[in-house]
Amino acid sequence: MNTAVVILNFNGLKWLEKFLPSVITNSNEADIYVIDNASTDDSVLFLKDNFPQLKVIVNDSNYWFAGGYNEGLKQVTADYYILLNSDVEVTPNWITPIIQLLESDENIVAAQPKILSYHNRQYFEHAGAGGGMIDKNGYPFCRGRIFDHLEKDEGQYDDTAEIFWASGACLFIKAKSFHEFGGFDASYLAHMEEIDLCWRMKNSGKKIMYCGSSSVYHVGGGTLNYINPQKTYLNFRNSLFTLYKNLDKGLFIKILSRLFLDSIAGAKFLFSGKIRHIGSIIKAHFHFYKNIPAIE
Repeated sequence: MNTAVVILNFNGLKWLEKFLPSVITNSNEADIYVIDNASTDDSVLFLKDNFPQLKVIVNDSNYWFAGGYNEGLKQVTADYYILLNSDVEVTPNWITPIIQLLESDENIVAAQPKILSYHNRQYFEHAGAGGGMIDKNGYPFCRGRIFDHLEKDEGQYDDTAEIFWASGACLFIKAKSFHEFGGFDASYLAHMEEIDLCWRMKNSGKKIMYCGSSSVYHVGGGTLNYINPQKTYLNFRNSLFTLYKNLDKGLFIKILSRLFLDSIAGAKFLFSGKIRHIGSIIKAHFHFYKNIPAIE
C-alpha cells in the first residue's frame, strides 16, 4: 500500500513556506509531491533549496486546479492519492484513519477529514467542513456549513459517515478510481470539479465517506479569494455543468428553477453592494447554455 500526498501549487510560495513543515512532520507514512503549475514566484527554486527530499513535478503551463492535477498525477505512482491544498495545516495521525476507512470497503473510493478554519480554529471551514452534501435544488452544502453560516465544532461531526462529495481541499481518493473515472473535468478550471467527480463515481455505485477522527485546518481562498467575481462565475457555471452531466435529463429540466434561485442570489449581491458578482452569474448562465452541446 503506497500513499502519496500531492500538493498543487501556483505562485503559492508563502503557503509552502508556512504549511509544508506540518505536512512533512505529520506524513511519515506517505510520499510527498508538489505539482507546480508553471509558477513565476520562485516556488520551484524554494522547494529544491529547502526540501530536496520532496518530489517536484513541474507542469509546462498553468492548467488551473482540475487540469493541473490531471497532468501532474500522470507522474505519481501510488495506491492512494491525498490531494491537499497548499494552504492547509495538517495534524498528527491525519492520514491513517482515512486510509483504513478506504481499505475497509472496495466500494469506498474517496473520503475527506474534518476541515476546520485555520483562522478561527473552533469553527468549521467553508470548503468541506463536516462533509459535502447536495440539496434538492442542486446546491452544494456541507455538514457544519450552509451558505456562509459556519458551525462551531462541538463534536457533532466526530462520526464516520457516507456523504455526497468530498472536498478538494483535502481529498483522499483511490488512484485507480481517479483514473478509471477520467480524473477531474479540466473544462471546469477550478471549483466544483471534485463534486462532479464524486457524483460520477456515486452514479456507478461507489461510496464517498467522511472521517471525523482525522482533522486539518484550512485557510481557504488562498489562491482565489471568496469575494472574487471570477470565483462566483466559476461556481455558478460549474454548478450548472455538474447538474447537467450527472442528473437524469428529466430531473435536470425540473431543476431549472435554478434560474429563479440564481436570480435571488444576484439580488443578494446587489443589496450587499457586490454588483460585479451579478455579471458573473449572468455570464455563467450564458456560458452554460452556449456550451450544452459540448458537455459530456
